[in-house]
Amino acid sequence: MSYLRTFLPWIVFSVLPSGQWQWSAVAALLVAVALIAQQRTAGAGFDALIIELGSAGFFAVLAAVAFANPDSGVHDYSAALSSATLALIAGVSLLIGKPFTLGIAKRSTPREVWSLKPFIRTNVVITAVWTAAFAVTAAVLAVIDHAGNAHSTPATLVQVAGFALPMLFTVKYVAAVQAKAGSH
Repeated sequence: MSYLRTFLPWIVFSVLPSGQWQWSAVAALLVAVALIAQQRTAGAGFDALIIELGSAGFFAVLAAVAFANPDSGVHDYSAALSSATLALIAGVSLLIGKPFTLGIAKRSTPREVWSLKPFIRTNVVITAVWTAAFAVTAAVLAVIDHAGNAHSTPATLVQVAGFALPMLFTVKYVAAVQAKAGSH
């Protein structure tokens, strides 16, 4: 459930009517800020909120653009920009040595394993897969958007797959790593 909570602002933005994209961006921003506040109150460190913090920043900028010019061409590319932003956030988290999944994994993992190499390596792999999935999703959505099908069924399916496939990989990969560790 941690991943669903982490990506809730993006889910909110994608399911609200695109004709009112400025309000969808505000709703997503409010959800991101509420998640950050709730998680900080619960004791989560900023390392566990990398996506949430990036989400708040993205949706603040997007809302400003949307209200400044509701007919902006940014609207047609907002799905691709969303995925590209997530790829950037995830990629930067890898580059600085703080994979975004590490903070999420720490929420359900005993503190004594946090510094172990297999735990860190597992999260590097998972974050790399999420980064790649976001990048591929952004590229495919950009092509769909450029063809004038920004708010179409294929675009929605690509967005769903862009979250579902790395989520499925995460579940299966963690289970395989845990099984392998249990067999030693």
